[in-house]
Amino acid sequence: MFHSMTRTLALALALLPATLLPCGAEMLRQEDIVKAELLPGWREADGRQMAALHLQLRDEWKTYWRAPGDAGVPPEFDWSGSENLAAVRPIWPRPDLFDFQGMQTIGYKHSLVLPLEVTPLDPAKPVVLRASVDLGLCKDICVPAQLVLGDDLPMPGAPDPLIAAALGRLPQDGASAGLADLACTAEPIEDGLRVTARMTLPQGTGPETVVMEPQAPVWVSDATVSRQGDVLVAQADFVPSPGQAFDLTPETLRLTVLDETRAVEVTGCPLR
Repeated sequence: MFHSMTRTLALALALLPATLLPCGAEMLRQEDIVKAELLPGWREADGRQMAALHLQLRDEWKTYWRAPGDAGVPPEFDWSGSENLAAVRPIWPRPDLFDFQGMQTIGYKHSLVLPLEVTPLDPAKPVVLRASVDLGLCKDICVPAQLVLGDDLPMPGAPDPLIAAALGRLPQDGASAGLADLACTAEPIEDGLRVTARMTLPQGTGPETVVMEPQAPVWVSDATVSRQGDVLVAQADFVPSPGQAFDLTPETLRLTVLDETRAVEVTGCPLR
């Protein structure tokens, strides 16, 4: 099917060598494209730490959101080298929409400050945060990059304006955006499920994209989107790996509506 072909293309692009890559007449190294650091942030009263991953990208290069579209490469995080760490939750700011060779991708240009909610095993002790991050970097071609970062997170630390600004760019929740109704239907297709979400949501600015994210390892097609007044309808195919069963869990299905100026994120879509 077409979506499987575009996903294969994205993976093939991602396998281009990352150490040296042509860009016009020059040869670029990974560090020429992206500079990365951990912002140590501050400790909250409940013991959680608010830190961030800070990426600065070369002009015209971009990296990807957690659901990057068929032509994008989703980031992967490995925190296993950390000390006194119970969990890390990335908190994604509103991404932008891009066209890549006729395919839509979702991500960030110029820079990304990705807040990280860090939960220590023992709140009375500091966290040593070590990260290995695999991500895609794209301009005219896409290349993989691997970042290895580490820092001692201070107690209590101090407010960081970069992290605070990123937390100010989070998607709206449904209530704040004026979501009045939301329901989903699911019907079997040859290789999975076709899920249709119908929501009553005031229109934003410009064309709308809806991203559906089940909390399960299945491939999801780009959603087709239509609107009649305040009613927005999005439909996508959910396809598990061959031989794997898949049951939709509507309570954990995450829907994100993106347009030129806003993002609206809702978790849970009742089946009707």
